Amino acid sequence: MRKTFVTITALALVPLGAVGCVSKSEYTKTVQAAEAHYNALDAENTRLKHELAGAGKRNEQLTGESGELGKSITDLRQRLSAHEGDNTRLKQELADAQKAREEKVREVSSTYEQLVAKMKGEIDKGQVTISELKGKLTVNMVEAILFDSGKAEVKPEGLVVLGKVIEILKTVNDKSIRIEGHTDNKPIVGTLTQRYPTNWELSAGRAINVARYLEKQGIEAATLSAAAFGEFKPVAENATTEGRAKNRRIEIVLVPKE
Repeated sequence: MRKTFVTITALALVPLGAVGCVSKSEYTKTVQAAEAHYNALDAENTRLKHELAGAGKRNEQLTGESGELGKSITDLRQRLSAHEGDNTRLKQELADAQKAREEKVREVSSTYEQLVAKMKGEIDKGQVTISELKGKLTVNMVEAILFDSGKAEVKPEGLVVLGKVIEILKTVNDKSIRIEGHTDNKPIVGTLTQRYPTNWELSAGRAINVARYLEKQGIEAATLSAAAFGEFKPVAENATTEGRAKNRRIEIVLVPKE
């Protein structure tokens, strides 16, 4: 009886073992599949974390760049505003300078017209010429009206002529007055060379004497200057008597103050 029970028990255990072996294999496969899926998900998760970190860094970079860009835009706007202000200021300065220039031109033209009217007689005789060019006014007086030949002292008749010029010059406040002495190319000869070795000395003496006379008559000394050109700035040919007479001259030049 006991033997039969053992046999039955053994037989009963065989199907149970077989069932247990099948379940374990499927379980292993399931576990392996789950592990593989988990590993894939873990790898994907790691990759996404890296991408997220990279995106965060890129976002920080873009935020910084955006801030810098905003600052640059603000700076550019400020510079543009400053340039516009400078442009407006420069336009106004240009307009003011143009207005001042026009006023000075009108003043020179007025002085020119006064001199022409005042010295009409001398102009008609060819003793004086008056010219105006780009704000520069020149009164050209031939030697004979002011000096005796070979002398630098202004003669009485010349003082009368200078008096007419001085009357107008006293009304001019914004110009410097340059007295220029000029001669022909004939060299100084004889005893005159002891006083004037060359035409430079003669032209200098004449220019200085005219300047001194203008000062004595009330023209401010600080506005006066004297220059000697001798024979080196002719206005006519020295080959003729008439040309040499034109070259022997005193020029009173009105120029803008420096």
